[in-house]
This record gives sequence, C-alpha cells and structure tokens, in this order.
Amino acid sequence: MISGQEIKVFSFFSGSGFLDLGFEKAGFQISLVDEFHPSFLKAYQYARAGMGAEPPRYGFHNADINEFLGQREEELRGCLKDAKADGSLVGFIGGPPCPNFSVAGKNKGRDGVNGKLSYSYVNLIIAMKPDFFLFENVRGLWRTARHRDYFEELKGLLHGAGYAITERLTNALEYGVPQDRDRILLFGVREDVLARLGDKGISAFPWDRHQKYKVHEVKRLPWPGKEEFHVGSVIQCPEGLPEDLTVEYWFKKNGVGNHPNANDYFTPHAGLAKIQVVREGDVSRKSYKRLHRWRYSPTVAYGNNEVHLHPYRERRLSVAEAMALQSLPKDFILPPDMSLTDKFKTVSNGVPFLLAYGIAGSIKDFLS
Repeated sequence: MISGQEIKVFSFFSGSGFLDLGFEKAGFQISLVDEFHPSFLKAYQYARAGMGAEPPRYGFHNADINEFLGQREEELRGCLKDAKADGSLVGFIGGPPCPNFSVAGKNKGRDGVNGKLSYSYVNLIIAMKPDFFLFENVRGLWRTARHRDYFEELKGLLHGAGYAITERLTNALEYGVPQDRDRILLFGVREDVLARLGDKGISAFPWDRHQKYKVHEVKRLPWPGKEEFHVGSVIQCPEGLPEDLTVEYWFKKNGVGNHPNANDYFTPHAGLAKIQVVREGDVSRKSYKRLHRWRYSPTVAYGNNEVHLHPYRERRLSVAEAMALQSLPKDFILPPDMSLTDKFKTVSNGVPFLLAYGIAGSIKDFLS
C-alpha cells in the first residue's frame, strides 16, 4: 500500500457479510455491498447495525451482478471513480454461489445458473479494472476436470486483462476455525499497481502468514473417536489437543445457550428416536451426523439433507451454534423475523470469519 492510501472494498455476492466482516476487522473499508437475496441483505444490515458498524459509503444493493454489466454500469463506474479520487486502492471481493461446482451440489459446472455467475464476476472485474480482487469458491473447481478447465479459462481471461494472479486451496482449520472446510482462493492485482509496490512479484504473496495451524498436522492428531450418546453428559478434553479447534470451545466462547439465536433450530420430523441412536462423533453418514464436542466439525453446510446433531442434546444444532462453528463474534446476530431456512442457508454459505480475517490480513500485508 503506497503511503497515505486507504484500501477500500466493493463486495459482491455478500450474503450476510461474513467475508466482509473479516476484511473490515483487518482494516479495510467496506464501501459497497451487493447481494441478490433480499433476506440475506437484510440480515447483513441488521447484524452490522447491531455491532455498531458504519454503513457502506456507496450503499447496500439488492441486485443481480449482471445489472452492473448492463443498465447500472455507469453507476458502478461512478462509485469506483469516486472511491479512487483520494488515492485509495480499491478492490472487489466475492464468492459466486457454488452449488454447480460442489460435489454435494448439482455439479452442473459452467452451464448451471450459479456457474455462470463466476463468469459474470470475472467479466465485471475485467470491465471495471479494480486495483485488486479476491475470488472465493469451493474445492470442486479443482477436483473435477471439466470444472478445473473452466477455472483455468477464467484465470486466463484475468491474466489477459493485465492481472497478476495467485491461488491457494485453503482449509478453515489453518486459521483457527473449528471446521474442516476447503476453499479455493484466487487473488489478483493489476500489473501496474504491482509495479508501484516495489520489486515484489505476485509469487511473494504471503498466503500462510496469518495461519495458526498446518491442516495436515491437525488431522494427524489423536482426536477422540465415537462415544455413546448421553443427554447432558460431561467429557473432559483429552490432553495434547488444540482446544480452540473444538466444537465445545466455541460453544462456550460464544455463550451459545444465551445467544439471541439460541432457540433457532429445526425439530426433526422423525422425532427423537432417530436422533437418540446416533453416537457422539459419528459423522460418517450422509445425514444425521452427531458432532463430537472435543473435535472440529465437518463443513458447516445444512442443505442437501445434511443434518448436524448437538453432541449432548437431543436436537439439531441451533443457528447460534452454527455461527460459532463459523468462528463469528458472539455479537453477530441474525434478525428474529428471518426464516429458519434462510438463517441456516446464509450461515452455510458464509466464509468462516477467521479465515476471512486471515486472508484479508495477507492481502493488506502484500499491498503494504
């Protein structure tokens, strides 16, 4: 970052603002927010107002990103020009909806509706030429050959538009999130901006500077196995494990039992009988996975019939507990009038807060 400059961010596919909150806490200014789902955008505004955050200078937008490539193009150009007027660096951040690239999703790839949004986001970056960008998505873009080809095509377009790019497959565990969640992160900076930053090249991007753990080392630790399920049971954390990567640590840290979203959870149609037979720590099934209190959680994704059960309660996880597993601050609250389905959907879609905070820190360090 050239001396005296601010770093401002225009956020797209913002959801309820988990990624943005990480950038904000790392010192970026969230200057524009765009989210297509009205309920998610309302939750973004509600949560941030409750945390005392300033609204974005260029407003909250409930729009399809393609509108900024069409009838609202000049409006966005005007905002971008104004944001840069004081010498600030301005970047775009966003994670286009990813079911079309997810192994657990529809897997339609580039031809799916959501797959096309990745192309729209890249086209918006090329058209508007922000100083830098972050593209976030699921591991499926790497794992499947035809998805990987599409990802390489998108990277080629960005490189051809004058961006130096670097990518990494990152796991949320590396940043202290109690969740096994892989994400692809693609960072790019305009070549002319890179030249102004001195003699560093894009290969110097400090991907691992703010990481707390190495994922392969975490997964090799002697985590506890399955335990018989007993309501209200007490089990001590085994010695030698990083307690801050466990479900129970985050439940206590966030005071989930007293959180405003503590009573937001679904009651299974099958009743208690189906829940009671699942052992604590049995996450091997496609659905009805019971978390272990002294392990990290599988990916927080409550869709496609995925159900996560409380370690020692006869119920599913609450919204407050799911947000704790996304490492959100305990003062992050979803609105009471938001539907339960939308609450779980926005939590599932969100980037874990500590992962966002760590990556934002690496971007800030690189631009400094």
